[in-house]
Amino acid sequence: MKTFSELNIKSEREHFTGDKVKIGKVLNKQIVVHDYKIQNSKYTDKCLHLQIEVNNSKHVVFTGSKHLIDVIQKVSKDNFPISTTIVENDDGSFQFT
Repeated sequence: MKTFSELNIKSEREHFTGDKVKIGKVLNKQIVVHDYKIQNSKYTDKCLHLQIEVNNSKHVVFTGSKHLIDVIQKVSKDNFPISTTIVENDDGSFQFT
């Protein structure tokens, strides 16, 4: 009988590492975005998952921000990682700078 490891089956799901942090904790801070994924959300239409690094520590940020979702999709995956800051505009929306 074979063991599971002998089957050489790997998960195709992307796993982000690090503690989950609220977007407010990283606002106006220099961050490195390593990767992202967009999934359907039960709270908003879509949810953006960001794999980020702050001060050499990896974290995951979740947001339903339509502005961030729209903009990050325009960045080619081969341009990652990217350095950026997330700021909150006067109207409450978020933006990469």
